[in-house]
Amino acid sequence: MSLSEHRQAIDQLDAQIVKLLNERTRHVLAIGEIKLAAGEEIYAPHRERAVFDRVCKLNAGPITSAQLRAIYREIMSSALALEKTMMIAYLGPAASGTHQAAIQKFGASLNYSAQKTIADVFAMVAQKRADYGVVPVENFAEGGVTHPLDLFMDSELKIISQVLPKIQQSLLSNAKLSQIKKLYAHPPALAQCRGWLTKHLPRVEIIETPSNARSAELAAKRKFAAALGSVLAAEKYGLKVLAQDIQDHPVNGTRCLVLGRQCSPPTGDDRTNLLLSVADQAGKLPAAIAAFRKFKMNATKIATRSSQRKTRAGFFFVDCARHFQDAKVAQAIQHLGKHCNFVKILGSYPSVE
Repeated sequence: MSLSEHRQAIDQLDAQIVKLLNERTRHVLAIGEIKLAAGEEIYAPHRERAVFDRVCKLNAGPITSAQLRAIYREIMSSALALEKTMMIAYLGPAASGTHQAAIQKFGASLNYSAQKTIADVFAMVAQKRADYGVVPVENFAEGGVTHPLDLFMDSELKIISQVLPKIQQSLLSNAKLSQIKKLYAHPPALAQCRGWLTKHLPRVEIIETPSNARSAELAAKRKFAAALGSVLAAEKYGLKVLAQDIQDHPVNGTRCLVLGRQCSPPTGDDRTNLLLSVADQAGKLPAAIAAFRKFKMNATKIATRSSQRKTRAGFFFVDCARHFQDAKVAQAIQHLGKHCNFVKILGSYPSVE
C-alpha cells in the first residue's frame, strides 16, 4: 500500500473506532443509571480488573498489553466522568507521586483535589466531598511506611484498591542541558539518578528540596535551573522534559491505597488488609499469627504500626491473600478474634494486575 492508502485506511478505522467508543459509552451510562438507582458505587475495581484481563487476552499486537491497558484506562475514565461528576482527593501537592498514582488509577478525565494531610483525604471521602481518596502507605525505594493507624481505627472507610506506580524520573528545565547551572532535587530522586547526573551534569550545583513537585516549582522560576521530577510536574509548572527515565535502576515507587465506602465482591485473585491490636503479653502475638498457618493463608506483610493512643497493646497491619468473604479468611479472622483485643477488616480488593 502507498502512503496515501495507509492514511485513508486509518481515517476509515478512526471513524469506526469513534462510533464504537460512543456505542460502548452509551452502555456504560445505562449501567451507571442502574447502579445509582440501586445506591451502588459507580467505580467497580473488580469490573475494571475483568475488563483489563479480557482485552489483554484479546490482544494480538503490535500494541503491548501495557499500552492497551493505558488506552482502556482513559476510555473508562471518560465514561466515569460522564456517569457522574467525580472528585478524587489525594495527598498533595499537585504533581506529587500520590497525584500521579491517582491519575494512574482513575485516568485524566476526573476531577482531583490536593489535600495537605492524610487526615484531610479521609475527611473528604467520609464527608462525601470526594468520591474516593488516594493516600501513600509504603515507599519501596526508601523502605519508609506511613500508615495512618488511628485514622483507619476510627473510620468506616474501606481500602478498595491499591496502586503500585513505577518511578520514572525525568530532567525538567526550560534551559538547554549545556546551560544548566543549578539542579533542584528531592534526596530520594537524587539517589536514584546519581549515575546519570554524574555522566551528564557532573559540575551542576545541587539544591535539595522536600519533594519533586517543589523541585519543579523552583526550577520554573529560575534561569538556567533544572529539576528532577515527573512528566506530570513538567506539565504542571511549564517545564520542558530534557530527558526521561534517567533513574539508574528500575524501581517501584510509593504504594498507595484507594479509600472508598464500599468493597467490591471477590474476583478470585484478591488481597485483604486487616488491623490487629494484640495485648502486650508473652505469647499473645504468636498465638494470633498462628491463625494464618492454621488456615493456610498467605500473609505477605505483618508490620507493626505506632499509634498515638496510650495503650499497652501492639498494633499490626496485615496484608494477606484472598477476599475477606472467602471461607478460610473468615475462619482465620474468627480465630484472630480469640487472641486479639481488636480485629478490623480494612478492606479487600483485586490484586494488582
